[in-house]
Amino acid sequence: MVGVAEAIDMGKRTALVQSNYIPWKGYFDLINLVDDFVLLDDVQYTRRDWRNRNVIKTPSGLKWLTIPVEVKGKYTQLIRETRIADPGWGKRHWTSLVHNYSRAKYFKQYRELFEPLYLESTQVSLSLSNRAFIEAICSVLGIKTRLTWSWEHPLPEGKNERLVAICKSVNAGTYLSGPSAKGYLDEKLLVSEGIKVEWMSYDGYPEYRQLHGGFEHRVTALDLIFNEGPEAPLYMRSFHRAA
Repeated sequence: MVGVAEAIDMGKRTALVQSNYIPWKGYFDLINLVDDFVLLDDVQYTRRDWRNRNVIKTPSGLKWLTIPVEVKGKYTQLIRETRIADPGWGKRHWTSLVHNYSRAKYFKQYRELFEPLYLESTQVSLSLSNRAFIEAICSVLGIKTRLTWSWEHPLPEGKNERLVAICKSVNAGTYLSGPSAKGYLDEKLLVSEGIKVEWMSYDGYPEYRQLHGGFEHRVTALDLIFNEGPEAPLYMRSFHRAA
């Protein structure tokens, strides 16, 4: 377990988010804007969500790539407990990526990195599979943020109490939150514990070259990498200004 820090450093930022499968560029901007990024996978797995699927562009429109998982029943399993149901999913997803992105300018350059993640993995844990892709994409983008699991930190009861404990565990005086948390985040509690709250903005992304018709922002970050390669950070907010 990560030890509890002795003092809060107001210059350090952290964020907590569930692991997603090949997330969109905004997810990686959030990672890049903090010193410690905590994968919050000891919370309930949600169906039809970003945990096990994401979107790519194709000539016929947007297409979901979904990792098939075992679901025990409604509201009964954590993300970290979720197991991949079909070992053949990686081959199908890679075939789809080759079919739809082989003409992208930088696909060949990054094929050597991503192809083994799809074709050679024997991973049965959704969390561990997601993390492997997240770390690979971070490496391409040059993101150096430390990643940890939520269960490596103190976990008291209550969403906001847990958040406070994790911020203190990583010695972060600032918590960077996505806008969707405004409905439940107890900002007063964090402030009372000496933790500043900042809100992520996903506005103002520039367009980049894309295959297959009109521009779409909310697709997997692989779309940006395959199309723009080493210049991908130029089309992300975190490499140019704060959230």
